[in-house]
Amino acid sequence: MPIYPHRRSIRLKGYDYSQEGLYFLTLCCQDRICRFGKVGNDEMVLIEKGKIAEGCWSQIPEHFPSVVLHEFVIMPNHIHGSVEIVWTKHQPSDETVGAKNLSPENQTDQNDRAKYFPPQPGTSKTVGSIVRGFKISVTKWVWQNTEIQHLWQRDDYEHIIRKERAYHNISRYIQNNPLNWGEDKFTIKASSNSWQ
Repeated sequence: MPIYPHRRSIRLKGYDYSQEGLYFLTLCCQDRICRFGKVGNDEMVLIEKGKIAEGCWSQIPEHFPSVVLHEFVIMPNHIHGSVEIVWTKHQPSDETVGAKNLSPENQTDQNDRAKYFPPQPGTSKTVGSIVRGFKISVTKWVWQNTEIQHLWQRDDYEHIIRKERAYHNISRYIQNNPLNWGEDKFTIKASSNSWQ
């Protein structure tokens, strides 16, 4: 029987990740290989896998009705997004919804493609379940349409947003991510020609 090193949890011990609140998420591609596109002229240029990921992300609230999407961005080898869990129904204002990051000219096309690979509802309503459902949906498409076997890094980064100032700082960080790609800590594999 193989012995695996103990993996330290990045989650806050004892915290209920199904409770109402805002969460900042970062999901990375395995080995930080660029799989979703590239940054050109300080803007993200998505290839088909990136468009599928973007479409699946935008459909999360359809499969997890307690989730409201805020800012998000699909980068070459990772995704940043803020999600809010709300157990009472309300409509978010237009200026806070992350779906505004979708390219209007591609929105229908990518949503049509992604609808065949919707985020998979989990057995719980936690942040982890939401992330797993999203990752499974993108992985299914990738397995059926590419030779890639390992798309995602195992661990994700989850941060509980507790203060309004932190929310605004994180939103700006997400919005400016393509502009700051050259200095981004996730660019380790960006120079590789492996984005495809």
